[in-house]
Amino acid sequence: MNFRKILFSAVCLLTFSCTEKAPEIDYTDWSYYGGPEDGSRYSALTQITKDNVSQLQVAWTYHTGDATERSQIQCQPIVVDGLLYGTTPKLNVFALDAATGAEVWRFDPFQVLGGENSWAGTNRGVTFWEEGEDKRILFTAGNWLMALNAQTGEPILSFGDQGKVDLRKDLDTDLEDFLIVSNSPGVVFEDKLIMGMRLSEGLDAAPGNIRAYNIKTGKREWIFHTIPHEGEEGYETWDPKYIRQIGAANNWAGMTVDQSRGIVFVPTGSATYDFWGGYRTGDNLYANSLLALNAHTGKRIWHFQAVHHDVWDRDFPANPNLIRIQKDGKWIDAVAQISKQGMTYVFVRETGKPIWPIQETPVTQSVMPGEVSSKTQPIPTLPEPFMNMVFEEKDILNLTPEWESDIRTQLEGAILGDTWAPPHPEKPIVLFPGMDGGGEWGGASFDPQTQTLYVNANQIPWLIDMTPNASFGNVGLSIYSNYCGNCHGLDRKGNPPALPSLLGLKEKYSADSLDQLLRKGRGAMPAFSHISAEERGILIDYLLGKADAGDKKELEAESSKLYPRYYMKGYQRLTTKEGIYGSNPPWGLLTAIDMNTGFRKWQIPLGSIDSLKTMGFENTGIENYGGPVVTAGGVLFIAATKDEKIRAFDKETGQLLWEAQLPAAGHATPAVYEKGGKQFLVIACGGGKGTKSGDAYVAFALPD
Repeated sequence: MNFRKILFSAVCLLTFSCTEKAPEIDYTDWSYYGGPEDGSRYSALTQITKDNVSQLQVAWTYHTGDATERSQIQCQPIVVDGLLYGTTPKLNVFALDAATGAEVWRFDPFQVLGGENSWAGTNRGVTFWEEGEDKRILFTAGNWLMALNAQTGEPILSFGDQGKVDLRKDLDTDLEDFLIVSNSPGVVFEDKLIMGMRLSEGLDAAPGNIRAYNIKTGKREWIFHTIPHEGEEGYETWDPKYIRQIGAANNWAGMTVDQSRGIVFVPTGSATYDFWGGYRTGDNLYANSLLALNAHTGKRIWHFQAVHHDVWDRDFPANPNLIRIQKDGKWIDAVAQISKQGMTYVFVRETGKPIWPIQETPVTQSVMPGEVSSKTQPIPTLPEPFMNMVFEEKDILNLTPEWESDIRTQLEGAILGDTWAPPHPEKPIVLFPGMDGGGEWGGASFDPQTQTLYVNANQIPWLIDMTPNASFGNVGLSIYSNYCGNCHGLDRKGNPPALPSLLGLKEKYSADSLDQLLRKGRGAMPAFSHISAEERGILIDYLLGKADAGDKKELEAESSKLYPRYYMKGYQRLTTKEGIYGSNPPWGLLTAIDMNTGFRKWQIPLGSIDSLKTMGFENTGIENYGGPVVTAGGVLFIAATKDEKIRAFDKETGQLLWEAQLPAAGHATPAVYEKGGKQFLVIACGGGKGTKSGDAYVAFALPD
């Protein structure tokens, strides 16, 4: 950074706002996760407008050919030098001619890594870096970070160990056997790739440390401990007896770099165990925080914690947007972070000073044995929330008397009407917004022309139902609860079709075939190769119905193992037996917020359910995953919905301008780019999330 920029940054720190002309950003560029470098998901292209968007037609379709049952494609492709880069359901990386969809190259990482059927998680994109003629694509598969030649798809063997780096290493921990993948791509700053991780949801999780790697060599250059080590700031917000055995507080949602200031903004998630925090008394920095780190060194500049001592799984779900807004007649360079809570937190980039006051608000206290909850939680006064903030009795589904009766029966004895009600030892609580938001990993888009933020949200109640860990005499049940119970439920019934039942496995698997499944994973189910063979064997015995599986062993004898005193019974949306969400619609929302004032400009339902439309219930919205893109042509594009459509809206009014049926749900964020004088809109149609799986990338353009 030169002297002028240093002086300018110092002035900004003193005066709260920066009035110098903003750094030039190429808003026709789509080479970053989030489109341009500021993560705005905004395109300055204007060929497609409000007047002609209804003429869009399919320009090309690329089929990956490797979709499987329950597979997904969450990838937002990037476009560089006329090539479109993306990933397939099985995490092959490919380059296509961006104008025609013709495949230029394709790389299967498991030809190098081995284990063709190994679980590697979902993937939301790849990262591009160049220095002169050296152009690289960086991506992850399983616990491996890899580098490819961007023009040929060949591994760059000088990177790491023959082209790959093991993310389980260099974590500053004693152990290396962790479940680690990285579903969101890393971000580039100079010659560094800054990475987060997706980790286990149990007490076997690795600490969620943020790391920067040298892009040329693959060597770790810096690390930030999201769970502080002794002597580091924030250590006092944890129980020192257990802090080295607590994991997560990780970044799985992606990051955004202010390239001119050298600041990387990192949102983090909750610490484990998610729903009972008796081993982590305190506020638990830097879980559930927005971190501003020096991108050169990894040193903390400032932080904001949105949830103290999280027991609701309130991870920050998406990378933040770098925005420039006007307030009190001054231009301010800010960072905006959406949340699962349905709120947006906005700060001055250099200092972390809130643009609008954030109030520490008293909340209900936990009565869970062993739990000490936070007395307050921070609530922003503005921007306005992008969804309803509480589920009350008046919000119970009443479209038909039968559905209302079903939901009311399920809610007998439950706690509702309190957004911050902590999990209870004897009765379920209604979690609203639910565990999938509010805001989700698709993130928000920001229009720098009008200073408008656009965000889609789920408005669906979930249940948190806790049960004591009464299995201290049954190791099999407790191991199952720790690794499998959150998804498949303690009753093993799952939540089909997304989460299958595990009852009757002995009819489908032998001990050996089930062991192979546990070690390799499949579909949305992670691999459990990181747990010991002894634990895996006990779990297999339990799943196959061997009555005495581990029931004479004492869990507490394993002094190095922590097991929660209470478990959540399983991820559970509040729905009728027909699968209708338990609140009155709309269930999916799309909102525009004026970021100069913090007030909503408009809000509309997003998506529809055909079976309900035939019953006369219109504008219900539907569950959605994936984000919006806004353009200078006046159009906002979004797929995301379970109804398998992509739509275009008037960005000023929210009016629907166009929609098209997709081959499978587009649970991803679109890409907008130009090649050969033509503007394209591309969406990954991978389905999943309870809908049929797909293998297509579909490009739309205006007719010639």
